[in-house]
Amino acid sequence: MDNRPIGVFDSGIGGLTVLKEINRLLPQESVVYFGDSGRAPYGTKSKETVIKYTFQDIRFLQNQDVKMIVIACNTASACSLDRVKHSFDIPIVEVVGPGAAAAARATVNKRVGVIGTPATIASGVYEKAIMKINNEIEIFSKPCPMFVPLVEEGWWENDIAFRIAEEYLNPFKELGIDTLVLGCTHYPLLQNTIQKVMGDNVKLVNSALEVAKVVKEEIESNNCQRDGNIKPVYRYYTSDSVEKFESLGNSILNSMIHSAEKVDIERY
Repeated sequence: MDNRPIGVFDSGIGGLTVLKEINRLLPQESVVYFGDSGRAPYGTKSKETVIKYTFQDIRFLQNQDVKMIVIACNTASACSLDRVKHSFDIPIVEVVGPGAAAAARATVNKRVGVIGTPATIASGVYEKAIMKINNEIEIFSKPCPMFVPLVEEGWWENDIAFRIAEEYLNPFKELGIDTLVLGCTHYPLLQNTIQKVMGDNVKLVNSALEVAKVVKEEIESNNCQRDGNIKPVYRYYTSDSVEKFESLGNSILNSMIHSAEKVDIERY
C-alpha cells in the first residue's frame, strides 16, 4: 500500500474532468490538484514556454509528496512528455496515448477527427499515436483555440459556445468522420454543445475518462493502492483567483472543493 496522494495538474480547471473520473474509479485515493489558471491557456504558448510551465507544475506536485503525477493537459503532454520522463523519477501518466487508443477502438469507418489547442494540433501527437495503432485510419485535425477560454469562463452550453462550436466543427461534417477526439481535458465540459453540433452519429472520445482508466491500471499493477480504511483527502491549488476556481470547480465536482489555495508557481 501507498497512502500518498495522486498528483494531477492542468493549465486550468479542465483537468478537474480527469480528477472527477479518477475519483469515480478510485474513490479511496487522495488527490492533490493544481490548476495553472493564472497562465492559461497553455495551447497558445510556445513549446519552450509549455515545457517550462510543465516542469514547474511537476516540481510543485513533487513538493506535495505525491506517488504519481497525471499530466491532465494535452498541450503539456504533447510538448513535454519526452523531456519529463527523462527528468523525473516518478510514475507519470499522460492523456494523449489513452485518448488515441480509445479513438482507434471506436472508429468503424476509419475516419477520425481530432480537436485540441493550437500547440497540441501543431505537434501532430494524436496523428502519430493513432497511426501507430492502425495506419489505415484517416485523421483530420483542427485547432479550437476559443474553447479553453469558454470553459474557463464557465460558458459551456450557452448560445455563444454553440455558435463557436458550429464555426469550428461544421467542416468535420463534410469529412464523414464517425469519431471525434476531444484532445483537451477542458473540452469534455463542452461535450453537450459539441455533440449537439456533430449529431448523435459521431462518437466523442473523452480523454479524461480514458486517462483515469490508465491511472487505475497503474495503481493496481504497481500494488500502490491507498488504505481503504482511511478517508481520502483532496487538496486544490490554483495560480489565479481562488474564488473563481472554487466556483467553476464546484460546478464540475458537485461541491467537492471547500478550501482551495493560491500558489506562486514561479517559485518552482
